[in-house]
Amino acid sequence: MEPACGPDDESAEWLRVLDRGAADHDIGLTRLHERLVRIARAELHRRPTSVSGPELDDLAHQAAADAMLAILAKLATFRGESRFTTWAYRFVVLEVSHKLGRHYWRTAPRPLDEEQWDALPDRLGVDPHDQAEARQLAEQVRAAVDENLTEHQRAVFVALVLEGVPLDALCARDGTSRGAVYKTVFDARRQIRAALVANGYLESSLEKEVRS
Repeated sequence: MEPACGPDDESAEWLRVLDRGAADHDIGLTRLHERLVRIARAELHRRPTSVSGPELDDLAHQAAADAMLAILAKLATFRGESRFTTWAYRFVVLEVSHKLGRHYWRTAPRPLDEEQWDALPDRLGVDPHDQAEARQLAEQVRAAVDENLTEHQRAVFVALVLEGVPLDALCARDGTSRGAVYKTVFDARRQIRAALVANGYLESSLEKEVRS
């Protein structure tokens, strides 16, 4: 087994300056906080959110402050497999997700309206040929959501696909991961499409191959 190389020079300097016994420890903390705030701002601007202006900047500072506490608490676990800034970046991203998730639920989402249900076939990639077919298809999709999905699948699918709840907010509400949400939505879409095929509203993959 090859010996670990240890942290690079820049990472080693971060570890030195963040040590409580360092003469320039306070300067190191200030530098780290400034770096984390910049990362949090960039991450917030990258994600779709209704938050803007001073409120967005406040979220960035909150995320940076909480990330900094977590980084300092876990500093001894850093082994140098990646750059220190890359390692620290993950803490900020996690805090940004938590902050955005909690912020979203401060305002209760509006109840679903008929237009959202009517638009669902299009969001599933199903293209009706006329208005009458579109209405029938929307009714079949709604029935499939109600009858073919589990309670958990239905709640996640409706929130993410119909209500437009941000992924971070959904993860924060349910205490789950992005991967778990993606898997739930994928399974729900598959169940809905299977129900539409069974009821003659969609062709199966085999039928498409035969027809082509």
